[in-house]
Formats: sequence, structure tokens, C-alpha cells
Amino acid sequence: MKLSGEALAGSDKTGINPEILAAVADEIAHVINMGIEVAVVIGAGNIFRGAMGEALGIDRVTGDHMGMLATVMNSLALKTALKRAGVQSRVMTSIDMKEVAEPYVIERALKHLESGRVVIAAGGTGHPFFTTDTAASLRAVELGADAVFKATRVDGVYTGDPEKDSNARRIDSISFLDVIKNQLRVMDLTAVSLCMENGISIVVFNLFMKGSLGKILSGEKIGTIIS
Repeated sequence: MKLSGEALAGSDKTGINPEILAAVADEIAHVINMGIEVAVVIGAGNIFRGAMGEALGIDRVTGDHMGMLATVMNSLALKTALKRAGVQSRVMTSIDMKEVAEPYVIERALKHLESGRVVIAAGGTGHPFFTTDTAASLRAVELGADAVFKATRVDGVYTGDPEKDSNARRIDSISFLDVIKNQLRVMDLTAVSLCMENGISIVVFNLFMKGSLGKILSGEKIGTIIS
């Protein structure tokens, strides 16, 4: 599952909203209780986005590294919320910081998943110039995921921005090529291409519709499937 940092902030725009954090943990706990293995990648837009650094006179590489560190903060917060929800998890980072998290190693991550633990992959790809969308797709490929679930504030992909265009209609399913061709801002094109090349579907859904993640995994048609 790819979760944006902004989603954790809610209407506050910045920081972490404790009610939203608890709700996200409950959704994941429900899925874990269904016997499904879950890995999560969280962005950091609620704290610091690499591109923000340019406005502060910080070069892009340094700014991206700051953004990677911010994803670790969000990941540690989710780990705590999952513990309260009765779910074991491990934060694994692409940047070495053994005092706060395990290093991300594919074989170790797979063992955690097999043991019923949620793997929270933090630190992006570990390299500048790559988004957390791309990190989520990369981790999905490495861990052999069946699908990438893109958690958003809207219930799928629309022909326009539903928050601004009342005529925008939801698309139930769409191909990878059409997403790329029409430049739909679902995930960045590198992330979409990774999933397309490896046959991993992307499901775009509204995480804040209670129970939506579990319903999708039970076969209900919610959100948009990109395949």
C-alpha cells in the first residue's frame, strides 16, 4: 500500500493527525486478520518534500535526502499505531539507521511478511530524484506483491479533478498505457511503468471510506483498477 504523507495530516495539511493515524492502522489490522500480507510505503509531504528544499535554497539532492528521513518519522508513527491495534510490524529503511529501524533487505522483509508482520518500507528508494510512488512500485516488484494499493482522498481515478470539476466521472478500470498516454496523475510515470512491466495491478481507492480496503480484497468493485 502506498500512503501519502498528506493523508496522515488530514485537513491540518502538516504534521500527523492522531485520529487518521489510528484509522489507517485499523484498516491495515483488518486486512492482516484476513490473512493477507501487507507492506506499506509512506510519503512525507506532511513534513518535508524534496522539492520544497529548492525554495529554501537547498539543493535537490540534499532536499531529497531530507524527505527520505521524513518518511522514517511517518513510518515510526505508523508502527506505534499498528502496535496499539494489535498488529506487529517492522520499519525497514533503505538508509542505514540501525538504532531506529532495520535495514531493508528483501529476504528479511519476506520473512517478516510470512510471519504476519507488516513491513513498513521507509527512506524511499534510498536515492535522490525518485518519488515514494516509485519506491512503492519497486518494493512491490521486489517482494512479489499481487497489487499496489494507492490510498488517496478520492474513490478512484477520474476524468478530471473531482474536487474542482463537478462533471468529472470515475473510471472503473483503465490500462497502464492509457494512464501514461493521457498523463493521468495517479502515480508518477516511473512507478506506473514499473508495475506495467512486471504485471502488478494498481488499485486506486479512498482509504478514508471505512472498510474499503478489506472490501476490495474481498472482491467488491471499489475504486479504479489499472492493469
